[in-house]
Amino acid sequence: MARTLVNVPKVAKQGEVVEIKAMIAHPMETGYRIGPNGSNIARDIIRRFTCTYNGEEVFSADLFPAVSANPFIAFTLVATTSGTIDFTWTDDAGKTQTASATITVN
Repeated sequence: MARTLVNVPKVAKQGEVVEIKAMIAHPMETGYRIGPNGSNIARDIIRRFTCTYNGEEVFSADLFPAVSANPFIAFTLVATTSGTIDFTWTDDAGKTQTASATITVN
């Protein structure tokens, strides 16, 4: 499994705009590079990233071969209620990596 790093404020005021950051350790191999044996290295990229807040999708992104290794994504959302923020990364092979964090809204 790939290593993930998510940064979500532990506490926010209701209605506050908070910044969410997520990163996954992944090579994002484009399939265009030549390996040591002279053949192309197989393509292996993260294709989709989604983020849900209490089960409702609040952010998603489709990623392409031009994205660098270890993709870092930052976005904002409005803190409405306390709950869980779930992150999902899906690669070319359909494998998924998930992470989650909780936020308390006062």
